[in-house]
This record gives sequence, structure tokens and C-alpha cells, in this order.
Amino acid sequence: MIDETVEEIEEMQTHSSSTVAIKAAEALGELLEREFATTEEYRKHLERNSDALRRANTSHASLFTTQREIIARVEASDADSVEAAKAATAEAIDGVIEAVGRAKHQAATNAVDLLEDGATVLTHDFSTTVVEAIELAARAGHHLDVYVTEARPRFIGRKAARTLAGIDRVDATLVVDSAAGHYLDDCDRVVVGMDCIVDDTLYNRVGTFPIAATAAELAVPVSVFGSSAKLIEEGFAFENAFRSRSEVMREPTEGFDVANPAYDATPTHLLSNVVTDEGVHELE
Repeated sequence: MIDETVEEIEEMQTHSSSTVAIKAAEALGELLEREFATTEEYRKHLERNSDALRRANTSHASLFTTQREIIARVEASDADSVEAAKAATAEAIDGVIEAVGRAKHQAATNAVDLLEDGATVLTHDFSTTVVEAIELAARAGHHLDVYVTEARPRFIGRKAARTLAGIDRVDATLVVDSAAGHYLDDCDRVVVGMDCIVDDTLYNRVGTFPIAATAAELAVPVSVFGSSAKLIEEGFAFENAFRSRSEVMREPTEGFDVANPAYDATPTHLLSNVVTDEGVHELE
């Protein structure tokens, strides 16, 4: 199961980083069914499989942080038997999965006040935290107009538009990526999710940087919603993913190459604030 999960994570090109983190945490549960002679042997297998899961997608910070948290909890348990180590692992897995869901929901809750009644916002890609924040704001009685970019080449924004269209008090409009600047001047705010923030850089779905740069030129605030686990201070080196050229075009590409990066890097000085489960962090 773990090997299959590693392969699946490598191919999870449209899933949120939180979904990837949960999938990887659940996969470690396979070790609880195996037999080990000593606690040392068990821990070596746990660490080796955790490393493999982390390496399966080096662009997802939450995958890195949740796997690191599971290993740290097991080590801190100081288990003196295989069964005790397994029990600590099971508890760590459950705790991490619960924490991921709780953090996403709390971040969305904390973002509601930024989505004022009557506001027009633009969002890029499909962030489950952004969608939940919009839904919570609508439940609170806020009427919102939402422009959603397509997020080519996999058109992930279409899923976001369909989801938002099903929420009362939300009027969603799907726009082509290159039209974002055309509509930004009508917007009160840009709201996006995040893969992670490392040092002074936001890494998110490709296309975020030009939207943020255009919003800054037009004095439209940019807010980022996501779990605090995605704010990385040390130990994680973001690596971009480059996907197949066939996602961009299926015709022969004779005489030219096709570049298809999954993410881009946005300087945090272009952002107004970052909303996590720990609150609203205003940026200078």
C-alpha cells in the first residue's frame, strides 16, 4: 500500500496539498499490520517509508510537515516495545489527520470577516480553504460576486466555479486566466490558497504571481488562506513540479518546447495578509 501511495502521490496533480498529506499519513498505517522483531527495526521501517512518502512530492509543504510530525511523536513516545511504538504511530496518524482538517476549517472561519457583504473577489485555482471561507461567509448572510480563473492547462478553476455556483448568495463567473487583469479593477480583494510560504515567498498554483503583481498595481489587496502548517521556517526546500507537455497541447511539438510548471513564486511583499488557523497575519 505504501509503494502504491507513493506512486499515487507522484501523480496527484490536481489534489490539494492537504489531501496529499492525509493520504500519506493514512498509508503509514500499513506498518501497523506488519510483524517486526524489535522496536529498532520498526522505527527504521517507519522512517524509511516516511522518507519515501515525503520524496514523492517535494513541492507540498504540508506533506513534509505532517510526516515529520508523525516521526517526531513516535520518537517522543520513547516506546519500549513494538506494540507500544505501533500504538504511538496510530495515535500520531490520527492526531495529524484531525489537525489538518481542523486547521483548514479554522483558517476558513478566520477569513470570513475579510469577505464582506456585497464584495467582489477574484480567486485562482481551486483552494478548498478559500471555497469553505466563501461558503461560511455566505451562510453568515454575505452576498459575494466571485471571479474564478480557469487555472490552465488542467482547468482546475472550473471545479471551483461549479462548487461556488451551488452556494446561495454567491454569484460565480469563470474567466480565462489571461483576463484576470481585465476584471481585477472591479474587485475588492484577491483570495487564494497556498501550497506553502517559505521565508518571503508564496508558492502556489502557477499564475498566482502575475495576478498578485497586477493586483498590487491596481491597489487591490491580496489575501492568502491556509493552514499554519504551510508556513515553513526551516528544513524544507521547495521543488517545483513540471508536468507533461501533453496537458498543454496534444499535437506534435516539432521545433519548439513546451513548458508546464505546476507552481510559481510570489514575493510576500505583494500580499496584504495571510489567514491561517492561528489568525490574520498582516504583512507590511
